[in-house]
Amino acid sequence: MSALDRRQFLVGSAAAAGTLAVHAPAVRAQKRGGTLRVIPHADLKVIDPIWTTAYITRNFGYMIYDTLFATDANLQIKPQMVEKYTVSPDQMRYRFTLRDGLKFHDGQPVTAEDCVVSLQRWGKKDPLGKLLMAATGKLQAVDRKTFVLELAEPFGLVLDALGKPSSNVPFIMPARLAATSENEQIKEAIGSGPYRFVKGEWQPGHQVVFERNPDYVPRNEPPSGAAGGKRVYLDRVVWRYIPDAATAANALEAGEVDYYEFPAIDFMPRFEKNPNLTVFVTDPRGNQGWLRPNHLHPPFNTKKARQALLYLVNQEMVLQGTIGQPKYYRTCPAYFMCGPGLPYESAVGAPAKPDLERARQLLREAGYDGRPVVLLDPTDYPSIHGATLVIRELLAQAGVKVDLQAMDWSTLISRRAKKEPPEQGGWNLFVTWWISADVMTPAVNAGISGACDKAWFGWPCSEAMEKLRAEWVRALDPARRKRLAEEIQKLAYDEVPYVLWGQFVQPTVYRKTVRGVLNFACAVFWNIAVEA
Repeated sequence: MSALDRRQFLVGSAAAAGTLAVHAPAVRAQKRGGTLRVIPHADLKVIDPIWTTAYITRNFGYMIYDTLFATDANLQIKPQMVEKYTVSPDQMRYRFTLRDGLKFHDGQPVTAEDCVVSLQRWGKKDPLGKLLMAATGKLQAVDRKTFVLELAEPFGLVLDALGKPSSNVPFIMPARLAATSENEQIKEAIGSGPYRFVKGEWQPGHQVVFERNPDYVPRNEPPSGAAGGKRVYLDRVVWRYIPDAATAANALEAGEVDYYEFPAIDFMPRFEKNPNLTVFVTDPRGNQGWLRPNHLHPPFNTKKARQALLYLVNQEMVLQGTIGQPKYYRTCPAYFMCGPGLPYESAVGAPAKPDLERARQLLREAGYDGRPVVLLDPTDYPSIHGATLVIRELLAQAGVKVDLQAMDWSTLISRRAKKEPPEQGGWNLFVTWWISADVMTPAVNAGISGACDKAWFGWPCSEAMEKLRAEWVRALDPARRKRLAEEIQKLAYDEVPYVLWGQFVQPTVYRKTVRGVLNFACAVFWNIAVEA
C-alpha cells in the first residue's frame, strides 16, 4: 500500500494529529521512580485481549504485552518486536526476524513459535485477522528468532494487520497461553511488555497494579504512538476504579489521582478552567456510538425488527442526552464514520430522518408480541449509560416493553458473550462505542461482519456481507474500494447489524505534574514521569 492508503486505512491523514497539542517531550532523560495513579474508564475483570474487544482489556494488554509492529503518531506502521523483515517481489512471502533481548515476564525468551501461535489465535477472533488468515497459506517458525508468512492469495494489508492499533491488537503471548482456544479466556497474564501485572495486588472493583519490567529492552528510537522506544520511568502504575464521576473529578482536582482517562463531559468546563490540569483529546477523529441487537433471539432475529431500530434512534436526541455539549459531538449516517480524511464517509442507504410511527409499523410487521426486551445498562460508564437511558425511552415510545438491567461495564463485557435466550441470562440489546481506528474501513469494522457464530457479539449472519468484505480487501483500486464500501453500507442499512447513535470525541484529563503523555488513541503509560 502507498503511505496515503495506509493512513486512510488506519485513522485518516497524519495532518489531523498536528491539530492537537504535542505532549511527547524530547527524548532526554526524565525523572525515574514514583507511581502514576490512574482512573481508568472501567473496572478490569477480563485479562484476555484476544477473547474480548473491550477497551479496558486492550489497555491492559498494552501495559504488559508487546507487538510485532505498531502504529506511530504519524499513523505509519513500524517494526516493534521485529528487528528486520523482508518481502518477496510479488509480495506473497514475508520473513520476520525478532530483535535481541525479548523476554517474557516469567524469564523465558520470546521465540518465533510464540509469535506464530499468538497470531494464529488472534486470527481466529479479530475481523482483519480472519481475513489475513483466510489469505494465508503458511505461517511457521524457521528457527527460534525467525518465522515466515506465505500468502495463498494476494493480501495488501499484511503489515497493517500485524500493526493494528486497537481491538483486537495482535499481542504476543507465550505459546503455551496462546494455545488456549480463542473461545476460552487465558488464565495467566504473562507478556514481554514494558510493565508486569502484579496479580497479588489486583482487586477487581477497586484497583489494578503494574510495576516496571526491569528486563524490558526498548527500541533505540524516540517514542511515537504505540511505536518507538517504550521507556519506562515509573516504578508503578495503579489503576483505581472510581465509578462515581463526581467522586473521581474531586479526586483528580485534589491531587489524589494523576490521570483521568474518560471523565464525564459535564465536568469539562470545570476542568478546562483549572490551571493544574491539562485537557486533551486523544482521537480527534472521534468515536462511533452503536446500539447492538442480538440477531439470535426474538424480536431482533427478524430484519424488520432491526430496521425499526433505525427509525427509532434519533442521533441528535441521544447525543444531547449523552454528551450534551455540541462541540464534542456530531450526527453521522456513515457506517465508516464522518470527517476530514475519512475515505468512506457516505449517507447511502440511511433513512432520511427518525420516524417513530415507521418504527412501530415495522415492529408490528416483524410480529413483535410485547415480550420484554432485555437492554443491558452499564451504570458506571457515563457515556454508555446516558445513551442507554435515552434509547430506553425511545424504545418505550415505539411500544417496546423494556427490561433495563443495571450492571457495571465489566459485567456487561462478560454478559454480552452469552448466546442463551434473554430469559436465561442472555440479552437483546446493548449500547457501546468504538474509536475511529476500529470502524473506519470494512476490514477493521467488527460490527458489520456477517460471520454468524464467529461474528462479534450479536452474531449477524450474512453471506452477502462476507463476500463484499472479502472483495473490498482484495480490491487495489481506490475508486473500486469506495464503491464496495458504499455497497457494504447499503447492505448494512438493509440488514442492520447495528444502529448508529452518533459520533463524539472523548477528552482525557491529567494533572500538570504528569510529563510525557503520548498522543495515541489508546491509553498508554510508557514515556511518562510524575513530578513531586
